[in-house]
Amino acid sequence: MKVIAFASYPIEAAATRYRLQQFVEPLLKRGISLTIKPFLNSKQFAALYKPRSLTSTAVGLTKAGLLRIADGLGARRADVILVQREAMNFGPPLIEWMAARLFKRPMVLDLDDATYISYTSPTYGKLGQALKWFSKTDDLIRWSSVVTCGNRAIADYAESKGAATRIIPTVVDTNTFTPVRRMPKGTLVLGWIGTHSTFPYLKTLFPILQKLATTHSFKLRIIGAGEDSVSIPGVEVENLTWKLEREVEDFQSFDIGLYPIDPTLYAKDWAAGKSGFKAIQYMAVGIPFVASPVGAIAEIGDPGLTHLTAMTSDEWIAALTLLLTNGEKRSVMGDAGRRHVMEHYSLMDQAEKLARALQAAANGEAA
Repeated sequence: MKVIAFASYPIEAAATRYRLQQFVEPLLKRGISLTIKPFLNSKQFAALYKPRSLTSTAVGLTKAGLLRIADGLGARRADVILVQREAMNFGPPLIEWMAARLFKRPMVLDLDDATYISYTSPTYGKLGQALKWFSKTDDLIRWSSVVTCGNRAIADYAESKGAATRIIPTVVDTNTFTPVRRMPKGTLVLGWIGTHSTFPYLKTLFPILQKLATTHSFKLRIIGAGEDSVSIPGVEVENLTWKLEREVEDFQSFDIGLYPIDPTLYAKDWAAGKSGFKAIQYMAVGIPFVASPVGAIAEIGDPGLTHLTAMTSDEWIAALTLLLTNGEKRSVMGDAGRRHVMEHYSLMDQAEKLARALQAAANGEAA
């Protein structure tokens, strides 16, 4: 079976890497050939959220849009079309319409984020909101044979629109994301990896970390914030750009992971659509973490055993204090997290779910 996958972003984006690319080989073993067609190339993606690059970004998006039409025409040769969020990250669903309505190709829509909820872009503001065309997700759901969803909240929404759904959490290859031996050392590292759009969540912790630093010694390692410099009075901060080749190593360098989610930021219910992927990455490399129990994060792992949860400032301080001062707790919790991922978030299990969804679409079956 030949499947063409349309993705908004290149492999540097986690959604493309973990919702599509890592399934290429497992699917091939099941007789499914998956060809990925990203809308943006790596250079365009790197410039996308840099305001000083708006002119070149506009030119790049226009060029990508023209090339995308050729990709859409190629959909005629596929047995199934797999759309990861959207074929283009702006404008109406032209490519998907061509594939599903004009060429009558069965379509599977993959949603790992609440793309149906409108929000104001922190980079492009109201302009980005207008160009994004948030209403297209409802059209894509309606045109799809199956919608694969990153969590239950997204599945509930798709089902409310009449879709047949399957829940496929975002996972990692546990042969690549592995724990490393931790040697005793003086300064522990609190770590966070994210993007410019999730960095505001981490910033809500800054007053808490500033207070914590008055009684405990630690380093805060921030990766992928999208800002040239980050400082917190009294806190040692290491601000690094995200690099694909360093991704696993960066996760392994943390002693304690941070996963704050503030549901009051962005649009209502936006946070509920987050798939909790960072929690799975933390557990895969065997480190404990503290998370806000919001959306899918509240359903991942075993609070108290694999990680700690916190919402209020006092809860964050208490949880981080416990992990900073108790090495045995960090070790036991990290080991438990690793076991949990191995038992519940196997890459091969998720690949089998995706294969069945694609086969169901190809055969015209209900999910």
